[in-house]
Amino acid sequence: MPPPNMAGDLRHQHDAWVARMTHESRLSPHSVAGYQRDMRQFLSFLNGYIERPTQLSDFADLELKTLRAFLASRRLEGAESRSLLRTMSGLRNFVQFLEQQKIAVSQAFYLVNMPKQKRSLPRAVDSQSVLQLIQLALETPKESWIGQRDAALLTLLYGCGLRISEALALNVSDVPNTAETGLRVLGKGNKMRDVPLLPLVHKALHEAIQAAPFTAAADDPVFRGARGGRFSARLAQQMLAQHRRTLNLPDSVTPHALRHSFATHLLSAGGDLRTIQELLGHAQLSSTQIYTEVDSASLIAIYQKAHQRK
Repeated sequence: MPPPNMAGDLRHQHDAWVARMTHESRLSPHSVAGYQRDMRQFLSFLNGYIERPTQLSDFADLELKTLRAFLASRRLEGAESRSLLRTMSGLRNFVQFLEQQKIAVSQAFYLVNMPKQKRSLPRAVDSQSVLQLIQLALETPKESWIGQRDAALLTLLYGCGLRISEALALNVSDVPNTAETGLRVLGKGNKMRDVPLLPLVHKALHEAIQAAPFTAAADDPVFRGARGGRFSARLAQQMLAQHRRTLNLPDSVTPHALRHSFATHLLSAGGDLRTIQELLGHAQLSSTQIYTEVDSASLIAIYQKAHQRK
């Protein structure tokens, strides 16, 4: 989408907002790009609606019916509730930035009713399937070092509950000499957290590093691509997709599903929510509490299966 036509006063605040998200708030590039995309969509609609370039005062004069018309247009384009909620999150982020600069904004941004999103529970992968995936990852590639890399990655995701981006960002220096030291992970918002490292996971990581036909300097990636660069999330997803198809597992089996499995199985084994929250790097406990619903759902399924009417 081409950049919308903005008056100078609005463009100045828009650019300052993007700079703050990038350099002060240190949001991920993905989040910043998403907020900018939401703003482009809104300003493009508004330009057509008022038939002139949008200016800063339009954010103070905006009527509720105009904002509703924008959301309705997005719905007609095929946007679902989740997408609309994300769009409003981006707009409200900019509006809050303006308020912090003592710039008047319309209350329509806060009064608009948003559609409720049906919350879907994360789907965990059973432990037996995880082991089969790791075994396939180890044995399938023609080059043994690639098999060790893929198996180590899946073992790490399931054994430590890392996000795929966190795992692939690890450098050789991040892997301790002993498992007892644990693993320091840079998570969302540039927050560091310590994650216990099982001896099995520690061993898999070291073997993958040693097996790779590349140097293993401190700042080299743990997980390398075929040419020695950092292994990408897209290729990791493709690798797992290949193995899940071989095992006839559902499409919900993704790298992130292994993180869900880590949390769900830990809770089932008696882990407390606060500990799991710290291990996952969740800023809010409410993000972790969803796993209590997953565990309850699995218990209900087991109960119903055991008490089926014959």
